[in-house]
Amino acid sequence: MAERGKRVRETPEEKLARLTQIERTLWAEGCCVAGIDEVGRGPLAGPVVTACVSIPENRLVPGVDDSKKLSEKRREALYDSLLEAADYCETCFLPPELIDEINILNATKRAMETCAAGFSGVFLVDAVEGLHLPGEARPIVHGDALSYMIGAASIVAKVARDRYMIALDEKYPMYGFARNKGYGTAEHIAALKKYGPCPEHRRSFIRNFVGEEK
Repeated sequence: MAERGKRVRETPEEKLARLTQIERTLWAEGCCVAGIDEVGRGPLAGPVVTACVSIPENRLVPGVDDSKKLSEKRREALYDSLLEAADYCETCFLPPELIDEINILNATKRAMETCAAGFSGVFLVDAVEGLHLPGEARPIVHGDALSYMIGAASIVAKVARDRYMIALDEKYPMYGFARNKGYGTAEHIAALKKYGPCPEHRRSFIRNFVGEEK
């Protein structure tokens, strides 16, 4: 028994077993399983990015977790391994102008539906409901921390979006996109007030900083 106040460290094997509990039940029923997650609902700039990932039981990549719990270096290290192991892996980028037009929730749903269009089976989705998918959707609150497939999708979406924002920094260096990834940091907001928005800014998100007329 662990001493009170001390946290018991989970072994990699125990972590993998915990994160695949939902998937293993579905695999035992003969289901094909994919995870769907999004990155970028909150930033002031850049796209919302979703990923749909399905990895077979015999090719699971160790170390998968909610992307927010992993370092950038660890996410990058896992990214190529996940793509190589996956039977199905698709991402979808929806741009700021569409987010402004249909709102971020609807843009997220559309991106999820688009990246999942080529897969058929059971979809484990991080919290979002009301999706039209080519199979059964099972929304799971905090799914990226509870499901291996959703965690894998969160990593793929996060790395894909981060790479996009880092490349965007070369075009618009004044906003610090490589550092803030489009989120509303003090540095980013100060630059927004000084230089105004660029085409990658979400006009519906920045009204408090630059006014609607811009």
